[in-house]
Amino acid sequence: MADDRGFNVPTTTTASATAAIPSGDGTVWTNVSNLLSSACNELCDGELIHGDNFSLFAAMSALEIMDPKMDSGMDNGRYNSVDEAIESGAAPVPLSFDKTMDVICILDIMDHLLACEATWHKGHSLAQTVFSCIYLMRLDRTSSHPLLHSFCRLVRATCNVVISVVSEARTHEEEDLFTIAYGLPLGGEKGDAFLSTLNAVEETLCRQMRACKSPAAKKMVVEGSWNADQEPLQTNPDLEEGFCRALLCRLRFRKHYYHLLMCMKKPQGRGFELARKHISSCLLELEQMQKSAEFLRSIGCLTRKDTVPVETTASGYHPIGFDANLNIRTSAPAPPRAIKTLSWDMALEYFKKLLHDLDVICSFSLDPLLENVLQFIVEFQKLQPDLVARAHLHVLLIQGGKLYGRDPVFFVMCKASALPESMKDLSIQKNEAVVQLGQCLINLLKILCTNVAWQRRKLGKVLQDWRVIYVQLEIAFREEFGEFSGISDENVCMKLARHILIWVEEQTYWIALRFLSLGFELELYSSNEYCMVYWYLYVILVKLAEKTHLKQLSAADSAAKRKGKKKRDSVMDTKDYRIPPAVMLLQCYICLAEGLAMMLAAIRNELKLFLHVGPFNTEYERFVQHFEHLQKACLPDHISYHSYKDYTAQARLSTLVTYNHFKDAQKIVKELKKSFANDPDKMAELRSIEQVTERNNIALNVINRVGALDSTLKISLEFTYHPIFAVAVVKRS
Repeated sequence: MADDRGFNVPTTTTASATAAIPSGDGTVWTNVSNLLSSACNELCDGELIHGDNFSLFAAMSALEIMDPKMDSGMDNGRYNSVDEAIESGAAPVPLSFDKTMDVICILDIMDHLLACEATWHKGHSLAQTVFSCIYLMRLDRTSSHPLLHSFCRLVRATCNVVISVVSEARTHEEEDLFTIAYGLPLGGEKGDAFLSTLNAVEETLCRQMRACKSPAAKKMVVEGSWNADQEPLQTNPDLEEGFCRALLCRLRFRKHYYHLLMCMKKPQGRGFELARKHISSCLLELEQMQKSAEFLRSIGCLTRKDTVPVETTASGYHPIGFDANLNIRTSAPAPPRAIKTLSWDMALEYFKKLLHDLDVICSFSLDPLLENVLQFIVEFQKLQPDLVARAHLHVLLIQGGKLYGRDPVFFVMCKASALPESMKDLSIQKNEAVVQLGQCLINLLKILCTNVAWQRRKLGKVLQDWRVIYVQLEIAFREEFGEFSGISDENVCMKLARHILIWVEEQTYWIALRFLSLGFELELYSSNEYCMVYWYLYVILVKLAEKTHLKQLSAADSAAKRKGKKKRDSVMDTKDYRIPPAVMLLQCYICLAEGLAMMLAAIRNELKLFLHVGPFNTEYERFVQHFEHLQKACLPDHISYHSYKDYTAQARLSTLVTYNHFKDAQKIVKELKKSFANDPDKMAELRSIEQVTERNNIALNVINRVGALDSTLKISLEFTYHPIFAVAVVKRS
């Protein structure tokens, strides 16, 4: 048996168990009482014991007939069809013959639709969220109500745009229900003609809000003698301005949000400048919506005293015209989910975050250098963007098989591998292996735009693809250009091949580093596994620094030759040569990873802490499970579990205090601050590293001084200052 991380569990057959239940063909009954007892003490929250053939996906996809949560035929709901709901008066038009109540009901519908849309964005079914609104299902019925009609058309058009972007990006595999339309009435809008009706409604509301501020207008409302073109929304003059403001901010948010999405769809980021203006407008309208909540709650208290409040509207009361179970049978391809609609406040926060994430995308400079593109994606993922924002990033990056729809992939690879301009027009770009490399790069960018759990699974699998493509490129280049000789004798094509091969290796180790790093973010490692994880991280970082340095040397050498420098004056002259900042930063990471690995190994060797205990997987089995993808791709070559054991077996605290890796990292940080003085992101990273090194240096000295003498000493690891590199915390129990 195994837990959710693949932990194998030993089983024991007993005579009593066999005697009690006879075995069948190919089956043997086993007493697992001791196993379950051990599991109670060993397993943590979220862990699961299961057999080798267990599939979590299959278990979650299973249907239980007669279970109301799983069998869509069990929960009939109130209505069998939309027509039946309409005939029963579930979605009246007008909403109320009392004009004040009519306005309140419209505002509740607007707010609940916003909450439904945010819930849909979080991965729930469109049919059971946004299209739980009966008015959207029969939009023609609202034509006599311009305000409701224009708003519903705008919501439908917005859903269409979002679905098209997510479908184009294909980053929705982890939220597979998102783009399924279930035959819902999403179409019908031709161009932006519906916006003219919306603009007319908005203008009417603006005019009415201006008019209601004058004493004469209030007198006309009381007397019922208003002009035909200035008819108020309702009959209470004291509420008119508040209602107008509440409606206007909701309409304007919807309009700006739609325009924002349309601007972001323009190719090559041409609409980003205008999109950022719409983002600012959306945020302002969201603030106005929040301000209107107090007014609407006070009105709700006056008009509907006996109803139970809900969280999906600003007023706190149930919207009319909704039934979450109305379309439940349309979701036949998958079990209907029990949906908890987000509250109105949570929906506002969701859209604020979405707008901020989209603003980050719009502010990107569309840098053609791949290194900067990858860094931007990694930093963007730290914001924990949801599906819609990630889909927009994907559509921006990959358009028509080109970066930003502008830069051919081959030229992106040439720039990334630091090729001189003179080498970029050669026929090598038509080589089959080079074409496949371009596809691998496009696939990598797509993977990096998915959510982190899906991303890590995919990265583990593509590692072998990159390793294979390296071998194929090497063979193809040798067949075409012959054996690689010394740098001075290489012709142009051979230099190009060497540049590309170095870059492919560097990129492969970058993927491996990303794969290991995401394990920390997803909390896949336990405390007694950190030693092996940091050791493997150290090994990968060493190879990555080596390949990055080699690439930078090749680039600097090519640049020196273009400037006509003699060989003895080139950058290869070690007298004046300085290690590039990017390589120094990797060296700093190397010191941290090795320091943590050796400190944990020494603590385990001398203090007998962080040891693996229990009946579950051995340390070797855990090593294989965590690094299986890396081992299959031979990253690096000749690295195994035995290499790890040999490296850490002799670790001692006294030795680590003398040869302190954390102090080495501190020295590198001081040098790097000068190089990254104008880069706020890098400076923030350096400050985090400083915190980690200082605290680990102190912890190491304390553990070395009193660890063996104090049996009450407790050591734990915390990720307070850096998401990857932990800080050792020493306490007395």
